[in-house]
Amino acid sequence: MSGGAEADLLARVFLTRVVEPGDGVAGRWVRELGVAEVARRLKGPGRPLPGVSGRRWDGLRARALRAEPERDLEAALAAGVRFLGPGDGEWPRQLDDLGDARPLGLWVRGRASLRMWALRSVAVVGARACTEYGAHMAADLAGGLAERGWVVVSGGAYGVDGAAHRGALGAGGATVAVLACGVDRPYPPGHTELITRIAEQGLVLGELPPGEHPTPSRFVLRNRVIAALTRGTVVVEAAHRSGSLVTARAAQRLGRHIMGVPGPATSGLSAGVHELLRGEAVLVTDATEVVELVGEIGELAPDRRGPVLPRDLLAPDARRVLAALPGRGEARPAEIARGAQTTEDDAVARLYELRALGYVERHGDGWKLTRQAVVSVRRDRGSC
Repeated sequence: MSGGAEADLLARVFLTRVVEPGDGVAGRWVRELGVAEVARRLKGPGRPLPGVSGRRWDGLRARALRAEPERDLEAALAAGVRFLGPGDGEWPRQLDDLGDARPLGLWVRGRASLRMWALRSVAVVGARACTEYGAHMAADLAGGLAERGWVVVSGGAYGVDGAAHRGALGAGGATVAVLACGVDRPYPPGHTELITRIAEQGLVLGELPPGEHPTPSRFVLRNRVIAALTRGTVVVEAAHRSGSLVTARAAQRLGRHIMGVPGPATSGLSAGVHELLRGEAVLVTDATEVVELVGEIGELAPDRRGPVLPRDLLAPDARRVLAALPGRGEARPAEIARGAQTTEDDAVARLYELRALGYVERHGDGWKLTRQAVVSVRRDRGSC
């Protein structure tokens, strides 16, 4: 690594310790002045950079005085963590769509190439306190996506996130957990084993340096990375104030696909999803429908149809005549013809076709449905 590249790397590592994720003001400084100059100004005694108050500048300077980028890199190396910055060969370029809110860098655990995995990835997010239905749908969606060669991205949290990760892992697929803390310190603690497994089979990443803890604001800002990294976001369950809606709205602003899995209209955990579906989100029910939306041309979901019944194979004219017969008792050809909106001669011709197929039988001058046809008609009407 050249001296300039190493200096830029250390400056970026330094800034991840000093600046909070998603700080657009700091992002503008880096864009206008360069990462090394911003780091130098934060370390030095000069005037504050533009766009912040004196109090905030003092807070950034206090953090800067405690930052030790070399030590952070050593701790990362010991934990099997690498640092990626914009311009690195593994950097996912779609993160650049975040503009000045783009991550200053990413800390990554796992052997796979983040850039390659992100090219074909979908976010599956939702409520932490999800229902059994929500967990089932998240796992089923994630497993189906993994089986079709898609990478499942989520936040590693309880509820829908955990179910999505497990669904992908259970299908032998790829999954990425984006954390709101240092990637060497799995959070939540109850998911330590899951996140460790994700790091072994997939990738765990975050913007914060080793040892950093999560905060409510860091969870919210983490969601923009999930949205930008993927081709689309599926929300399985979410209340009106759910953080997963933040991910979906970030995806919408970035021009990504947003999708929702509907739940009961009476469930508060489905209220946020239904709100999305009333807007720009697309309703999906399984992995094939997700892939049809975010995938390449030709990756189509199968047509959704009910079972094919014997009556469906009849010609339209014969179906109309059959439908004109009463459910009970007999009817004469003239009456059947009026019900089928055809001539009496045509009705008689169709009745003999239907008799050959076992649908009707003749009783003197009248015709009636056979027992087989009565059962078929009742089933059809019951499915309406």
